[in-house]
Amino acid sequence: MSNYFIIHGSFGNPFGNWFPYLRKEIEDRNLEVYTPDFPTGVGFQNYENWSKLLKCYLEAGIINENTIIFAHSIAPIFICKFLIENKIKVKRLVFVCGFNNYLEIDEEYDLVNKSMFLDNLTDIKNYCEDIVCFYSDNDPYVKYEKEKEFADTITDNQILISGGGHLNSESGYTEFTELLKYI
Repeated sequence: MSNYFIIHGSFGNPFGNWFPYLRKEIEDRNLEVYTPDFPTGVGFQNYENWSKLLKCYLEAGIINENTIIFAHSIAPIFICKFLIENKIKVKRLVFVCGFNNYLEIDEEYDLVNKSMFLDNLTDIKNYCEDIVCFYSDNDPYVKYEKEKEFADTITDNQILISGGGHLNSESGYTEFTELLKYI
């Protein structure tokens, strides 16, 4: 039986955006869902700290070939790096506004995001065959070209949401019905 993870982005938490909505939808189907609360902020958010937290789930046998991961913003590249480095195969990855090697957001975001990036992004295809990328054409934080480049590198299964902003609560995404078909 599949289990699910919902992974927040920089300076975020599992209680914002569309995360509670998606969690409830998964729970209402009597399925297992995890929403880790990763350390955020300058000096706390980095690949090493996030990886330590996710390794607890890995060591408990919770992350496995039946795992489906939903990840937003910086979380998609973090998940890619984590799966590649730990050689973990998962069932499906659903990425929302993912990007890699992009520094031009602002000084604090660039500082906390920098350790998440990786050079061998295409390797993620060895650890998951079912990857979906959602992105928008008017994201105020990450340029469209960077989100499209990230998606083009890892999958043909892409959904462009015109006018969707960063696909977060600030852009009106406290619910995200398009994600439900990937549960």
